[in-house]
Amino acid sequence: MTEIDKHLLETSSQSLQSPCKFAETEDSSDEEEELQQEGSIAVQPMSQNPRIQRYLIAIEYIGTRFSGSQKQLNGRTVVGVLEDAFHKFIGQPVAVSISSRTDAGVHAMSNVCHVDVERISKRKPGEVLQPHEPSVVRKAVNHFLQKNEGDIMVIDVRSVPSHFHARFKAQERSYFYRLMSGSEPLSTFEKDRAWHVSEELNLQAMQEACRVLVGCHDFSSFRAAGCQAKSPIRTLDELNVSEVVPSLYFPSVVERKQNDTVNDDLSHCCIKFDTGIPIGSFASDDKVRGMNGGTDLGFGKRKGHRCFVVTARARSFLYHQVRLLVGVLKAVGTGNLTIPDVERILNAKSVTAASPMAPSSGLYLGHVKYDLP
Repeated sequence: MTEIDKHLLETSSQSLQSPCKFAETEDSSDEEEELQQEGSIAVQPMSQNPRIQRYLIAIEYIGTRFSGSQKQLNGRTVVGVLEDAFHKFIGQPVAVSISSRTDAGVHAMSNVCHVDVERISKRKPGEVLQPHEPSVVRKAVNHFLQKNEGDIMVIDVRSVPSHFHARFKAQERSYFYRLMSGSEPLSTFEKDRAWHVSEELNLQAMQEACRVLVGCHDFSSFRAAGCQAKSPIRTLDELNVSEVVPSLYFPSVVERKQNDTVNDDLSHCCIKFDTGIPIGSFASDDKVRGMNGGTDLGFGKRKGHRCFVVTARARSFLYHQVRLLVGVLKAVGTGNLTIPDVERILNAKSVTAASPMAPSSGLYLGHVKYDLP
């Protein structure tokens, strides 16, 4: 019997659901509010107990059935579900601190939190035990998470010093936003995973709008009411739009042969996210469009959509900043706004000047970057 199996057997009968200690006084948001200067914030005190180990936890989740990330008195939340799983694992309540707060419906490919765990012997109370290995923590917590809804998973765990803070040590955050363009209804498989735009989107125009918005600006026009950041000044290190192959795509025999030909002719050309991960090999936007929106498909085959991904990368974001930016980019793509309009909105320094905010369902927290010890 492995260490994790013994521990699960020992604690499962004694575990209780973690009680909600308090109601959040801040609105949860899909982008991180301003990073305060060290010393002006109230952080968790550093523990001197040698039995307590702080773990940095990377998690992925589908936001559809969560009422946001931050713990609330009512509603299922990411932090609440994680705290319950840890409680069942170690047999005592824990407090999870998350790096980047997300709204209801917002997904995470990799959000990060930290948690302090004191390993107490159940057979000999008070006996000092060595902290669990990160791999044991990951397996145990996932064991309890998957017994529930199965829409959240721990993807990585690392032991860190007691002063390492998941939120305030973050150096950069990357968000992705998916838009599906096409007149056909959105596929069932894409429900709550993207923003369906029935109009055609002009990729070049959206890219030009990104060039206006990227960099250091007063983003008051892209700051929702209720934002608690002290300053609207932010630096967007990256803002771009790419057309990509939809993730749920299974090529036909003809398309596989065509793609093989393209690969042979253009072995060094590929469409990529900025992470460098190749997502397909195609000669042009027309190739992507032909695959996604072809009309000669035959009976029982769904006409696809063009898929666009907006990438936003910065150290921190204002409340709803990414979704407000996407709302403006979409309006540019459909022709409802021009590039001068984007400049006017940015200079207006008022959120009332911006286009309607993009829905939460298409937003994904992609990555939180750290300089890990």
